[in-house]
Amino acid sequence: MLPESDNPREACGVFGVFSPGDDVARLTFYGLYALQHRGQESAGIATSNGEDFSLRTGMGLVAQVFDEEDLAYLKGHIAIGHTRYSTAGGSLACNAQPIVVHDLETGDPIALAHNGNLTNVDVLREDLEAQGIVFESTADSEVIAHLFAIAPGRTYEERFHYVMRRIEGAYSVVMMTKDRLFAMRDPMGVRPLCLGRLDGGWVVASESCALEHLGVPMEREVQPGEVIVIDEHGPASFYPVAPARKRAICTFEYTYFARPDSRIGGQLIYPAREEMGATLAREHPVEADIVIGVPDSATPAAIGYARASGIPYREGLVKNRYVGRTFIQPDQRIREAGVSLKFNALSDVLAGKRVVLVDDSIVRGTTTPRVIQLLRRAGAKEVHMRITTPPIVSPCFLGVDMATKAELIAANHSIEEIRQHIGADSLGFLSLEGLNRATGQNPEDLCNACFTGIYPLNVQMQMERLEAERGREPALAAAESLHRAGRP
Repeated sequence: MLPESDNPREACGVFGVFSPGDDVARLTFYGLYALQHRGQESAGIATSNGEDFSLRTGMGLVAQVFDEEDLAYLKGHIAIGHTRYSTAGGSLACNAQPIVVHDLETGDPIALAHNGNLTNVDVLREDLEAQGIVFESTADSEVIAHLFAIAPGRTYEERFHYVMRRIEGAYSVVMMTKDRLFAMRDPMGVRPLCLGRLDGGWVVASESCALEHLGVPMEREVQPGEVIVIDEHGPASFYPVAPARKRAICTFEYTYFARPDSRIGGQLIYPAREEMGATLAREHPVEADIVIGVPDSATPAAIGYARASGIPYREGLVKNRYVGRTFIQPDQRIREAGVSLKFNALSDVLAGKRVVLVDDSIVRGTTTPRVIQLLRRAGAKEVHMRITTPPIVSPCFLGVDMATKAELIAANHSIEEIRQHIGADSLGFLSLEGLNRATGQNPEDLCNACFTGIYPLNVQMQMERLEAERGREPALAAAESLHRAGRP
């Protein structure tokens, strides 16, 4: 990613369609295009014509992976698609989804795409390998696929019961057999998933914005613990396991991940973010001349802050929307340009002004100082930082790449120390109560583990693995550097 971002890395986007007579590959392409914000590392589409599967996956953005020739190849009336950011498993071509495995008894293909993260993946993988399963990727999504492929039971409900009793963590899944489309959401409902109705079929997607882009009315959200199966008779619903006593919808879906035009838990994201900004203005007022947001996710919150404070909202930062993934190595001058490649500050707007700068989070504290320096170079007299989440003190193990506890600046420094580090004149974080209230959800139904350290399930195994992996990274980087230098 150029330049390197300090934001929490998005989860993944999944999409599925059952619609005889429609160009399902094209529908899936545009559905994934609308979900591109959820992952920019790889993309893939699998289709079924009732007998055979077709599959195309590749590294890069959706528009880079597929062309007209690919869509012509992907024939059928069922399709599932995926756009990925890696959380479990690296950014490798073998981890691009959908993943295709074969049913243990019938040999029929099964395709699966997954948004989330399993917390017991190591135990499951070891067990499957002991049974002779050979994995072709390092992603936990393949574990789910193989579990279904070997699952005992005469009915789909019995087989999903087996799978959902064994896997733990966050998962919103679309799955396809030769003649059926499935949508499955974990019992806590950590990641979003919704159902829409076409004239001649049905669509499932991570977010409702993907449905609206296709002109598909949203029917409803897939409920926590629910599996929906769709065939020529339409959708049928069942609950292989009981929904969890505690729901755990990820709060970051409301603050950052989801597009502002999506609905989650019945709440449109845009006004929720506006309310976060308004609450932030009430909790952390300051005398200033203008309010600006770090585009794009913080823009609604900045507008909300301006409205509640009476301070004018202005656009002081312009985002280069074409700075995304690149496989071209930057030279030293480009590296030093850093955040200015992604943002340009408007000096005519900022010069001599006391500025309130609104953003959605501070994770490691690497990008925010650069943004503030950019504003000061453009002539800002004062910069008052306001954050629409509480301080992040714990890593996430449910589908968000957020760094280890040792890397989280708020886990190791006071707010005053963070203020000094980022170079702001003042710093204010939204309270947990204010954030929960702005989402419009029952606080008991939200996962706020990254702010509180209180997880909705046991994550000790994942925590130990993350620390071990982070500990190996310096050694791996050194080895790679030596390899490039031609040394053994």
